[in-house]
Amino acid sequence: MESVRNRSLHIFGALAIGLTLAGCTPSATTPAATAPTDPTEAPEPTNAPDADSGPSAEQLAQAPTPQPVTLTEGLEHPWGLTWLPDGTMLVTERPGRLRIIEDGVLNPTPVSGLPEVFSRGQGGLMDVSVHPNFAENQWVYFTYADGTGSANRTQVARARFDGSALSDWQVIFEVNRTKEGTQHFGSRLVWLPDNTLLVSVGDGGNPPVELEGELIRNQAQNLSSHLGSLVRLNDDGSAPADNPFVDTPNADPTIWSYGHRNIQGVAIDDATGQVWATEHGSRGGDELNQIEAGENYGWPLVTHSREYSGGEISSERSRPGMVDPLVVWTPAIAPSGLMVYQGDQVPQWQGDLFAGGLVSESVQHIELDEAGTVANQTAIDIGQRVREVNQGPDGEIYILTDESNGRLVRLDAG
Repeated sequence: MESVRNRSLHIFGALAIGLTLAGCTPSATTPAATAPTDPTEAPEPTNAPDADSGPSAEQLAQAPTPQPVTLTEGLEHPWGLTWLPDGTMLVTERPGRLRIIEDGVLNPTPVSGLPEVFSRGQGGLMDVSVHPNFAENQWVYFTYADGTGSANRTQVARARFDGSALSDWQVIFEVNRTKEGTQHFGSRLVWLPDNTLLVSVGDGGNPPVELEGELIRNQAQNLSSHLGSLVRLNDDGSAPADNPFVDTPNADPTIWSYGHRNIQGVAIDDATGQVWATEHGSRGGDELNQIEAGENYGWPLVTHSREYSGGEISSERSRPGMVDPLVVWTPAIAPSGLMVYQGDQVPQWQGDLFAGGLVSESVQHIELDEAGTVANQTAIDIGQRVREVNQGPDGEIYILTDESNGRLVRLDAG
C-alpha cells in the first residue's frame, strides 16, 4: 500500500512561514529545537501518583485581526465547556467541579451530583458535552479520571441535568486497561451527525511507565486496548455496529482509529463531515490530523517526536499504511482544544480551524484551501495556557485558559 503520509509531507516547509509563536519562528522539521509539549507532560516517577460558493475576494481581503476579550475569571483549571439549548454555558474544572456561566457571569455555587474524581497531574474532571437531543432527554456527558495513582483510567459517564443539579449518574464506558501515573488521559468528546460519540483516549504515559512488560505507549498499536485511540460509542456507551473493527478478531469493537499519543483536540466540520484532531507529541512533534475510521496514525512506530531525554523514539517519519499528519509543530505548542469555524460573522473564516496551545499560550488560526489542505497559520496570542477552544451557539469563539485562576475568553473578530 502506498503511504498515506506522502500526500502531505510537501506542506511542512511552507508551514514554517506561518508558525509565529511568542516571538519565534519554529521549524516543522528541526527536532533539535524542541521542548516538552506541556509542563505536566514531563516524565514522572513510575509510581507517581477540533453552502454557498464561499466568501468573495473582497471579503477575503478584509480579514479581521482577532482580539481576545476576558469575560470572567476565577475558574480553577477549567477543561471543557458546552452549552444548553437556552444558551447557558457549562464548564468543567479539573479538580472535579461543574460550573454554570450565564451572560458571562459565573455562578458561585458548583453544580451538585458529581462523584469524586481522580484529580492529580493531568487527571481529573475533563470534558463535558450535551446530548444532541438534550431538550428531550436532559443527558450531559463527561470524561474524567477514575482510580488511584497506581491504577487509574479514563471513564465516560452521563447524568441528567435539570438546570441546577445532576442526577441518575451512569458510567457508560471505561478504558479497558488501568495504568499507573497521572498522564495522558485524552478525554475530548465530539458528537457525529448520527448521534454517535467520539472519545479520545491517551496512550497511558511516558517512559518508564510500563504495561504487560513493555512501555505503555506501545498499547497505541494494540487493537484490543483502548489506550492511544479514538473510540466511537452509541449514546448508551455500546459499540456501533458499523465501527471499523467490529469483525476483526481480538480487536475492541469501540475503536475507531488508533496509533495516537494523546489527543486533546477533536472537531468535526459539519459542512464536509471531516473529523480533525490535534495531539501532543512528546518533545516536539505535535500533530494535526484528518481522522478517518479504521486508520492507523503511527504512534509510537512513526513519529516526529523525540524522547524527553533527547533521543529518538523512532527513526521513521512515514510508513506505508499509516496516515501522515497535515501539520507537525516543532517546537511544540501542546495542542488542546480544537474547533472548525462555522459562524457567519466572519465569512472568510468559514471552515478554518482554531487550535489551542498550552505551551504556546496561543490559538493557531489554521486556514484551509478548497481542497482541505493547510494554506496558512497565524498565532493569536492569549497570554495564558489555552485548554479549550469552542464555538458557541451565538457563533462566537470561546476559550478556556488552564490556570489556577482560569479565564473564559471570547475571541472577537476585531
